[in-house]
Amino acid sequence: MGTTKTDLFTHEQNEIASILKAIAHPARIAILEYLIQVDSCICGDIVNELPLAQPTVSQHLKELKNAGLIKGSIEGTSICYCVDKNSVARIQAYFSGVSSKLDNKADQCC
Repeated sequence: MGTTKTDLFTHEQNEIASILKAIAHPARIAILEYLIQVDSCICGDIVNELPLAQPTVSQHLKELKNAGLIKGSIEGTSICYCVDKNSVARIQAYFSGVSSKLDNKADQCC
């Protein structure tokens, strides 16, 4: 396995890349959309909504949680998930900044 050069980039660049990598799968987009729609839910509810097996859904939830996009709390024998608004705000702020910088540039492109 090759080594990564993430230490050559800023903390913010690595954070944004990690978040975007986590949502770069249609199942994870579907999970986020479902969580936004229902506000919070239990893992089994998500499995019933997606055409995926429970272990696959759990793996996608793990990736979203590791990236900080969702939070989970244990309620008895179940885990209740919700979208972390702070992470969504970070993505929004990043792309707002990119958009603002592009708006200030001349309409010249290669």
